[in-house]
Amino acid sequence: QVQVVESGGGLVQAGGSLRLSCAASGSIFSANGMGWYRQAPGKRRELVASLRSGGSTNYADSVSGRFTISKGNTMNTVYLQMNSLKPEDTAVYYCNAEILGNGYWGQGTQVTVSS
Repeated sequence: QVQVVESGGGLVQAGGSLRLSCAASGSIFSANGMGWYRQAPGKRRELVASLRSGGSTNYADSVSGRFTISKGNTMNTVYLQMNSLKPEDTAVYYCNAEILGNGYWGQGTQVTVSS
């Protein structure tokens, strides 16, 4: 079965940077799309950034200009470079891989930004 694993979260001070990684494995097919989502306590999960196989990207207004999504050697590996982090970026960050019409979620990685 497809597994999606995120890594790279941690505690960082406001203004700092973190780089999250996501790897989807267990399928010989590359992902059609990859997305980063986040969920803060008491809030709903929201889309942070997405990447399509054709190279197009989308970002939430709140992170535009600060976060960058990119792929590795294949679409099954993506990264989220987070710069100029703010306390409001604190959340559990989840990766979602879209493969053959199905979405697969990772377990999430905690990002905590302190002031």
